Amino acid sequence: MNVKKLTFFIGLLPFLMVLGNSMLIPILPSIQSSLNLSASQTGVILSSFSLPAAVIIPFVGFLSDRLGRKKMIGWSIAFVIGGSVVCGVSVLFHEFAYYILLFGRVAQGIGASGTTPLAMALVGDIFEDGKRAESLGLLEVFNGIGKVAAPIIGAAAALISWNTAFWVFPIVSLIAYIGINKNIGSAPSGRELESFKSYISNFKKAVSDKKLVLFPLFGLGAIGLFLLFGLLYFLSYYIENTYHIDGFFKGFAFLFPLGALTLTSYWTGNAIKENGEKKVAYLFLGASMQVAMFGMMQIFGGFSALLFFITVAFSGLGFILPAINMIITSSVDDGERGLVVSIYGTARFLGVALGPIIYSKWLHHTDEMFKYTFFISFISLLLCFLPAGKRFWFKAMRKVGGV
Repeated sequence: MNVKKLTFFIGLLPFLMVLGNSMLIPILPSIQSSLNLSASQTGVILSSFSLPAAVIIPFVGFLSDRLGRKKMIGWSIAFVIGGSVVCGVSVLFHEFAYYILLFGRVAQGIGASGTTPLAMALVGDIFEDGKRAESLGLLEVFNGIGKVAAPIIGAAAALISWNTAFWVFPIVSLIAYIGINKNIGSAPSGRELESFKSYISNFKKAVSDKKLVLFPLFGLGAIGLFLLFGLLYFLSYYIENTYHIDGFFKGFAFLFPLGALTLTSYWTGNAIKENGEKKVAYLFLGASMQVAMFGMMQIFGGFSALLFFITVAFSGLGFILPAINMIITSSVDDGERGLVVSIYGTARFLGVALGPIIYSKWLHHTDEMFKYTFFISFISLLLCFLPAGKRFWFKAMRKVGGV
């Protein structure tokens, strides 16, 4: 089995999910100006994608455990394509364009609920041990590549019109579907004939001994994505309003923090494959880097310093996410993996959804924003020590992750 070939097509799913918001971030001011929106309304354009995904994800996980990953991936891609078409033509409806755009974004979000979580679950089904770690690391790489490329793709497409960016989704969706359908055989469900009540009962049993590890990990992932998309939202407006850089060239400004996230994720995935004992240490390292960099933002000003601190901080996130992925996907059996990973996906999507909303409120109060960012990152560091201190955390990790 060619790990990298299979992972490429599976990796297009998280890439597709990332396009959902990251591609729009540099063109949000253009959408706001074109549709005469407020900053809060513009933030809803991002959140209307992420919030439905967060709600739907657990149900997708349940159905994928019963009906199979491939079938749910196919339905998810269909929703993404349909929602993208609605978003693409929304500009034709003038005074109703904003509401039609939101409707399309909701459909996209429903489809996105079956991208990253099912990709992670599918990798957990197909691969084991080292290959699983390698593939999960590559999924975060695709996630990171999407974050790096998406702003540039979106800004380039917007040179024609802001709604042109939405026609990128169907292209990527079809490539992903064809590749997965052709190269991956049947991915049977874990609990095909099980009732929902019985399924939930087994799920509760599966996580009962591991909840003190899993839920802090869910929190770490949610906080990381909250800070990422909140600060990217802030940067989009800060760069345009302060330096009057717009369009295609603004997309390159995101290359540094998102590129650092991508490279670190790739390196961490390979490192965990070689030595699984390091994954706990990477959680602490990544969280500590974020706290340190966001703390420095309180002291030093200027765009260069800000971009440097954010770049290093999100490099720290690149240590955290692959480690979380490996621990979670390896902590449960095949029959419960879809729902467990989906709940983690819900936490991540909530972070993505709430980031732009909250940071839009802080947009004109940067000093307070930096303080809140530092405080929130410090909470993520504390989560590494929950629930009863470092010694208990390491003991629990050894039990769940096989460290």
